[in-house]
Amino acid sequence: MSGSSFGTILKCTTWGESHGPALGVVIDGMPAGISLTKEHIQPYLNRRKPGANPYATPRKEDDEVEILSGVFEGKTTGTPISIMIRNTSQRSGDYSEISQYYRPGHADFGFDAKYGFRDYRGGGRSSGRETVARVAAGAVAMQLLSELGIEVHAYTRAIGDVSLYDNITYKDISIEESLNSPTGFPIQSVGLKAEKYLQECMKNLDSCGGVIECFATGVPAGIGEPVFDKLDANLGKAIFSIGAVKAVEIGDGIQVTSMKGSENNDSFTIENDTITTATNHCGGILGGISTGNDIVLRAHFKPTPSIFKEQETVNRLKEPITIQIKGRHDPIIVPRAVVVVECMTAFTIADMLLQNMSANINNIKKVYDK
Repeated sequence: MSGSSFGTILKCTTWGESHGPALGVVIDGMPAGISLTKEHIQPYLNRRKPGANPYATPRKEDDEVEILSGVFEGKTTGTPISIMIRNTSQRSGDYSEISQYYRPGHADFGFDAKYGFRDYRGGGRSSGRETVARVAAGAVAMQLLSELGIEVHAYTRAIGDVSLYDNITYKDISIEESLNSPTGFPIQSVGLKAEKYLQECMKNLDSCGGVIECFATGVPAGIGEPVFDKLDANLGKAIFSIGAVKAVEIGDGIQVTSMKGSENNDSFTIENDTITTATNHCGGILGGISTGNDIVLRAHFKPTPSIFKEQETVNRLKEPITIQIKGRHDPIIVPRAVVVVECMTAFTIADMLLQNMSANINNIKKVYDK
């Protein structure tokens, strides 16, 4: 199986399955001398771990991080950083029945069609559990970004038909509130509405989808390439690689299709002797290159496909059957995925920052001129 690595200079390779002994990531390309301990990574893992609130799977995992290499005396060494998170609450028996049929909304059939084999214990590599390794990688990338004054945050924008008002932007919200909310909403009153909506979904043995908004501040102008490795293209790939993401927007996103050029264009202006734009409809990226403004993106997640309602499907013998999925499943993916979107965004920006160092001869002279 290829395709488990992401990045160009800063590269991560995730490994492990949802019901194997452990999951982990190897991060290559991280510069030496950056402060890194498990205390820098664990808070991010705690935000996505199962069993943390009423709207997460009841599977209990400590998700305790173990740094196996690449760090000495609290600093990165410049060599590959290997991180492991052990699985401690596998219940593979919950999935034995699934081995004989294809769950609606899951990757079961695609795996069989591609490999003639699949790990039916929670989906194996296609399980949302794989994202624990991405979060660890993103937490490491956050340490690099923090050295440069760059911050990345995400929060819940919508759950089902409950959403923040259109006139509320990331500048109007409290990240602290979102971190303390079981739904990830940054405004308590909206979060309470979302909880009622979720409780109704659970009562009806159903699930729902939602939207996560992510923003990055402090990203300098000039990051990204103008053709295939556009910053927004690579961010799109990073976010789309998260299971259950069905759409990604940058800046005003799909709203631009109903705008005029005079409304969508961001006028350039001078602020504190720095070139900037009066608005940020582009989400901080033009022509695939960062403008120096805040980067803003949104990820749209489909409803959790594992629901407890009866559903129609077929088995491996091509017989139509009716199923009722058992096991431990999230009624919604969004609250636990907030930190995943945040970390994949951070990793992408960190990688493209490193790529950009060789774009201009003056940058190279700063390092090698004597």
